[in-house]
Amino acid sequence: MSQVAAIDLGASSGRVMLADIGDQRIELEQVIRFPNDPVHLWNGHRTALHWDVPGLFGQACAGLGEAARHSDHLVAVAVDSWAVDYGLLRDGALVGLPHHYRDDRCADGVTAVHGQIDPSELYRRNGIQFLPFTTLYQLAAERLSGALDLADRALLIPDLIGYWLTGRQVTERTNASTTGLLDTDGRWDSELCELLGVPSDLFPGVVDPGTPLGPVLTEIADAYGLDTATSVTTTASHDTASAVAAIPMDASSAAYISCGTWALVGVELTSPVLSEASRQANFTNEAGADGRIRYLHNVMGLWLLSETLRQFERDGHRADLSELLAQAADVPGGFDVFDTADPRFAPPGDIPARIRDWYDERGLVVPMTKPELIRAIIESLAAAFAEGVRRASELSGVPVRTAHIVGGGSQNRLLCQLTADRLGMPVLAGPVEATALGNVLITARAHGLITGDLESLRHRVGASFPAQRYLPRASRDKPRTIIGAGKASQ
Repeated sequence: MSQVAAIDLGASSGRVMLADIGDQRIELEQVIRFPNDPVHLWNGHRTALHWDVPGLFGQACAGLGEAARHSDHLVAVAVDSWAVDYGLLRDGALVGLPHHYRDDRCADGVTAVHGQIDPSELYRRNGIQFLPFTTLYQLAAERLSGALDLADRALLIPDLIGYWLTGRQVTERTNASTTGLLDTDGRWDSELCELLGVPSDLFPGVVDPGTPLGPVLTEIADAYGLDTATSVTTTASHDTASAVAAIPMDASSAAYISCGTWALVGVELTSPVLSEASRQANFTNEAGADGRIRYLHNVMGLWLLSETLRQFERDGHRADLSELLAQAADVPGGFDVFDTADPRFAPPGDIPARIRDWYDERGLVVPMTKPELIRAIIESLAAAFAEGVRRASELSGVPVRTAHIVGGGSQNRLLCQLTADRLGMPVLAGPVEATALGNVLITARAHGLITGDLESLRHRVGASFPAQRYLPRASRDKPRTIIGAGKASQ
């Protein structure tokens, strides 16, 4: 039986998934899961935050070896991960551990970039939302520190893993689109690179999802028990791009919320929205599978919950999320929502104290107990999701009638219900494993194991993983009309 595998690297954990894809079904098995913990390293001036990517590679290879032992015929493997981060190389070797996007080195990079090009002109060129850790700002910080002078190549995280597996260097398109250095036609913007002092050939050429890279290197195959006949293939390597590819939605009238550490809220388009209103709303135009555009906005996601639970445990308290969510659902009246985009909530640390400070500074009722804090977080996330859907609809002209929540957030029943309440429309939750499903479906199609367009792939997902439906509750005073009837300026 022929199978394909996904190396799916998230910001808090990674795993290897094995997929059996038949004519009318998809079976997905988690082979291994491993933590992805940041590494704090003193650099002579400060403690910097890095990713242990070599460690992740070793864990992923061990997982592939286990997948091969589970499979009659492991045809191919593909890698997806979070966006924007990269490894610098010289003569093919890694130059230091890749920085973590939450490292605080980028402020000077933002100043340097915006000193060379106005943000409105930058948006016209790349269509990418402002995030202080976008790749181009990180590279500007590397240039200022002198680190960029040490490198002759940069590879985004999934491409770095693919290179270590095969020896071939490429840049996959969906992740390339998050760097800020790709123009809206999908090519490296050499003029922008020159303006910013970034070598125009720092990244290798752009390839589409489903591009074969070659067989696993003999040394890697021997070390981990793999077959050198196993092919490594690009997929939609930005994890959100893979997730969106697996959402069983009608893109003409649906929005999506891909909810993990971050929540990516948006709609799918065939052409970018580059209006000034879109830039001011901080919406991004990122590449998706099959030439689609993922028009979306980054919203703080389950990071707030996970960091809050970690703080409870650091304080010596038991933190059972299921129990806390049940208690939070019974908190009478809920709480005023807080601004999840406030920069104070981005770094690791004592999130509960920061949330309480936010309320206290405004003279609002402060959530004091653990259930009250969880309820305040869920209410605030739901409000941010609903606002993101509304703005995506208004700016793109897509008349949204249904919202899909996929990823880890789709398992959070309170979050899904409150999002439906605030939107005033149905929310369809699932699949949880949307990213891995999108990864393996694109890989399987590239190797002829299945055929069909993106809608066909999504139909397979819907048939194998029925969604949980949440209807807005009439008792909540929320709008219930279809949103987004008008067209946005393009």
